[in-house]
Amino acid sequence: MRRILPSVLLILLALFLLNSCTKKEFNERYERPANLADPIYQQLEKRGNFKSLLVCIDKAGYKDILSKAGFWTMFAANDAAFSQFLKEKNLNSAADIDASTAEKIVRYALVFNAFKTDRLPDYQALTGWVPNMAFKRRTAYYDAPQTTNYNGKDITFINSNRNNRGGLTYFTVSDNNNKYVPYILDRFLTPKNLTPADYNYFNTQNPYNGFSVGDAQVVSSNIIAENGVIHEINRVLMPLPSIDQYLNGNTQYSLFKSLFDKYMVSYIVSPEATAKNLENTGIQKDIYVKLYDAGLAYSPNNENYLKLDDNDGQMEGYSMFAPTNTALNDYINNVLLEYYPSLDALPKEIMYDFLNAHMFLTTVWPSKFASTTNGQGQGALFNPAADVVDKKLLSNGVFYGTSKVQNANVFSTVFGRAYLNPNYSLMTRALTLALKANIINTSLKYTLFLTSDEKLRALGFNYDLDANTWRYTPPGGGTALSGSSALDKLNRIINTQVVRADVTSIAGNGILETYDGEYIRYSNNTVYSAGNRDAGIVLNATSSRKTENGTVYYIDGLLSEPSLSVGKHLEALAAQANSPYKKFVDYVKASTIYNTSNGEILGVTAGSFYTVLAPTNTAIDAAIAQGYLPATTLPTDQIGRDKVANFIRYHIIQKATVVPDGKKEGGFLTLLQRANGTSTTVAVTNVGVNNMQVKDMMGGSANVVAASSNNLSNRTVIHLLDTFLKFNAN
Repeated sequence: MRRILPSVLLILLALFLLNSCTKKEFNERYERPANLADPIYQQLEKRGNFKSLLVCIDKAGYKDILSKAGFWTMFAANDAAFSQFLKEKNLNSAADIDASTAEKIVRYALVFNAFKTDRLPDYQALTGWVPNMAFKRRTAYYDAPQTTNYNGKDITFINSNRNNRGGLTYFTVSDNNNKYVPYILDRFLTPKNLTPADYNYFNTQNPYNGFSVGDAQVVSSNIIAENGVIHEINRVLMPLPSIDQYLNGNTQYSLFKSLFDKYMVSYIVSPEATAKNLENTGIQKDIYVKLYDAGLAYSPNNENYLKLDDNDGQMEGYSMFAPTNTALNDYINNVLLEYYPSLDALPKEIMYDFLNAHMFLTTVWPSKFASTTNGQGQGALFNPAADVVDKKLLSNGVFYGTSKVQNANVFSTVFGRAYLNPNYSLMTRALTLALKANIINTSLKYTLFLTSDEKLRALGFNYDLDANTWRYTPPGGGTALSGSSALDKLNRIINTQVVRADVTSIAGNGILETYDGEYIRYSNNTVYSAGNRDAGIVLNATSSRKTENGTVYYIDGLLSEPSLSVGKHLEALAAQANSPYKKFVDYVKASTIYNTSNGEILGVTAGSFYTVLAPTNTAIDAAIAQGYLPATTLPTDQIGRDKVANFIRYHIIQKATVVPDGKKEGGFLTLLQRANGTSTTVAVTNVGVNNMQVKDMMGGSANVVAASSNNLSNRTVIHLLDTFLKFNAN
């Protein structure tokens, strides 16, 4: 026992000495360096001109947080800024600021992570820093639950923190919906072709000085602290409202707000938010989420951006243009309710389009009104100097109060004449599926012939809402169609009722190329297609309306598709008394490429476009005399039969319809192929209306006889030529 004791004592002594050495080395390595900058709170104390801010920090309970390690950016209002703030609030000193206000000031001044001016303009993407893209940062401030009356019941709610895209994507319980603070530096302005005027437009009292935050100027930047960076500012920043909050708080936009409240806003109980509230407060009560409809471009109460990237709110925000009550009331009565008895009667799609026209999913800077587009492809149709009565940089975007309504292209164009009238719902539905994106383009011109639901149903077309499908039932009996077959039939007709030009009058006579390349005719305020002509029907234009991108004619029927083939239309032309087409058609009917039972011409394919150039009777006689045609329409020899077939083929342009309207000209392929398989061509000169010539491969030229031409057929136009076209088939 005596031998063990000295050994134990030696070991304990060694451990003591070792421990003392280790502690000394630890302290030398890890103790706070003497030259390290003080924490934010102590820095503010040392500088001496932040006394009021320090009072707020104390009241808000942030002294301990800002006196320790951390990673913050603080936009710190100096005492001069607080003097102005206290004067505006009729307070004597910072001691008179209540704890709630103090907390708002402090938390909104704090940005997560420490940023000097060399990083503030850069966007923190998941893939790394993206230079010169950022003008906002997320702050430590977020709103507490609020109360409202919903359906006669007082409820507690929080705002959605995601844009509603259906399902459960509108809210995430782990996200507090923190507000953002906007700022501007030169490095952000220059790459975006912005100028200080874009910032000063929102803030005339405290203009841009090279580094501005909200409505404050930065007077001293990059003050390094142990736990972050301080930027001294000359105004006290209060948490900016969201677009939703600003709209709710301004009575001059109450009518616009009421459209959202009544048709686009709901409150839904959130079990997750309810459980979180119980955990935080110990109080059991339902917590609702204020939810905007998924049909809107964004949720105005969502303080985040798209969240495609966690920090994408640093580089983008939303924009809203809110018309004043007077401007909106006039528009509702004169435009939206021209054919509807009340807003409640409007289809919800119209309400979506109206509101979304005023909502931009990106920041619309004052100098970029025309070039920044909404979901309908339109810029902001406002004069920043004359039409904007209110403008604000907000926490989640920008807000403009306007003295007029955004004249949405879905309402102001030819499409709008159908869209805003319940009597044209079927054409609206069909146009939406096929042509809407094009005919709402205000930079292009169109003419639209509108047919009412009553006429469409009488002609066999309808939309089955229960089955969500189109149906066609032939009025005179026959095979009924449904789904895509019925829609395809209707679409061909609808395409025929849209012209790619603004035809301001149909009082005279003329021919028009429709959207898909077919032609229709008009005369003395009537209009007809090849199908109408086959049926012996001429449609009357009962009235017309001018729109922003063209003219709409209301007609008493449909511009239907033809029931006859090209050959049968040629036969009909030849059957007229003293017809100049007779001799050409006689050769066609007797040729080896013609089917006398259905009028089909070999090489003329259904669905393709053609132009038939038929020589006059006199011209046919000349072709016979010059050996281009045999003297008889029924030659017995193969050479004679080939001459007839080749003559017909060379007088048919393939893959194009050309009319004497001064538009299409140049070289065009014919149906004739040489013996070696190469195609033959003709050249068209289209000088103007009723002045068209066709040059053949031998250098000869024929004139289109306008008075007897422009005959409509199945995706084909038939013209009369004053002479025949010469060719060499070898």
